[in-house]
Amino acid sequence: MSKRSIVGGLALIPLCVSCSVKQFSQITKIASPAPTIVPIESPQIRKIVANAIEQSKVTHSYDPAYIKLAYPGGDVPLSTGVCTDVVIRAFRAVNIDLQKEVHQDIQRNFAAYPRNWGLAAPDSNIDHRRVPNLMVWLQRKGKALPVKNNPQDYQPGDIVTWDFGGGQQHIGIVTNIRATSDRFAIVDNAGWGTKVEDMLFVWKQIGHYRYF
Repeated sequence: MSKRSIVGGLALIPLCVSCSVKQFSQITKIASPAPTIVPIESPQIRKIVANAIEQSKVTHSYDPAYIKLAYPGGDVPLSTGVCTDVVIRAFRAVNIDLQKEVHQDIQRNFAAYPRNWGLAAPDSNIDHRRVPNLMVWLQRKGKALPVKNNPQDYQPGDIVTWDFGGGQQHIGIVTNIRATSDRFAIVDNAGWGTKVEDMLFVWKQIGHYRYF
């Protein structure tokens, strides 16, 4: 099963502690110059997917640094970000501010969220930008689906999370671009900027969510 990059050129190995060179080397340039685009009926999902794909044209770097953000609606420069920023920006296209949503839920239910980072209180600058927190929030919203190996179980707009190992998690959005006849491409930022890639099964999946 090949894993290929669809948007952009041949992916370069980034300076990234999350994954191994072997894992990244599985993602290469797609051969087809015109991948198949599947129409999306839901206006909300269509906006989310379109926004996420558009990010691949402008977000060309990855920066995990802690940055103080405005609240609500805070964001780092569009030219950079991390994997969670792809999802955060896409959801704002349908007026869902994950910064506000996650922060308010953590304020009300602090004990329900991971303590991986030694926080003693909610932090609106970073909480929504952490994959484990988004996973808990989506689970609490009743949006979790079973993790399966069948590519046909994954629809445009779905959110997927992966385990890189070493305590590192990753997140991306399923697009409406066919990577193969039965598998959609993913839009994500795994360390070299936002890309649309054929990598649904490159890493171990730990979460599958359908918000709409």
